[in-house]
Amino acid sequence: MINREIIRIKIVQLTYAYYQNGNKNIDAAEKELFFSLSKAYDLYNQLLALIVAITRESQRRHEVLQGKALREGTAAPSAKFVNNRFALQLESNEQLREFLETQKRQWSDYPEFIGLLFEQIEQSQIYQDYINDKEDSYAADRELWRKLYRTFIQENEDLDSLLEEQSLYWNDDKEVVDTFVLKTIKRFEEKNGDKQELLPEYDSEEERDYARRLFRATILNTNDYQRMMTEASHNWDFSRLAYMDVIIMQIAIAEMMTFPSIPISVTINEFVELSKFYSTPRSAGYINGMLDTIARHLVATGQLLKPIEEKKQQ
Repeated sequence: MINREIIRIKIVQLTYAYYQNGNKNIDAAEKELFFSLSKAYDLYNQLLALIVAITRESQRRHEVLQGKALREGTAAPSAKFVNNRFALQLESNEQLREFLETQKRQWSDYPEFIGLLFEQIEQSQIYQDYINDKEDSYAADRELWRKLYRTFIQENEDLDSLLEEQSLYWNDDKEVVDTFVLKTIKRFEEKNGDKQELLPEYDSEEERDYARRLFRATILNTNDYQRMMTEASHNWDFSRLAYMDVIIMQIAIAEMMTFPSIPISVTINEFVELSKFYSTPRSAGYINGMLDTIARHLVATGQLLKPIEEKKQQ
């Protein structure tokens, strides 16, 4: 699950913290990096568990309404949502249950939030259309939760605040992790039952190696990379760059120099995008121009042995 987008984000954060922190122990900083990455995976599991918590809340309320209907002799409430096959499969998932057994905090610790979220879902047109739809299939059950997640969980300020309260590591993770939760929902198959595989923490050891090498190259070659910035900044006012801009470019140069298989254009684009979130409004333009100039300088002087992809004429 942890991909290079998340890794780049974490390295920007941890590199900045490394220089702000008086204790510059690279081994300790690397340990903190991997702990931070593991927390992103925790968030992935917690967001899946949120679906289970909402389902359990619906089951609790359904039992109350069902009892009332029996006492009053009225029609029983629909059980379609509480019996949603995808949600029940997720609730019984072995991997998710094992994860939750290790957690001190559970969604049940936030009953007011869960109750309000379920009420918002219950009052929505998505919910009503599902209840009234005559189609009764696993595919429809799974699709319901894809829609509900995108509508009520993916963009939810109250949830964002709650997650920030639970872990400072989750401040910038949710947007990326949401895409993995939606991918997981899409991948679920009824035949797999409680043994349905969730996404692994890392797709391969290669991603862990990428994180370790990029972070260490960034820190250990600080002087060399900042010298490269200075040498290549003839047409740019280097003194006007924010400190975060320097950090972002330093990591980008580390990636260019350390990973020959990653195209230069990919590196530049990825770190320009990060600058839009972590630095000043003008940073993206500066960083794009600076990194392009630096890359061309490094290629021309033989320090960087991979081609620069020329932009196609429009």
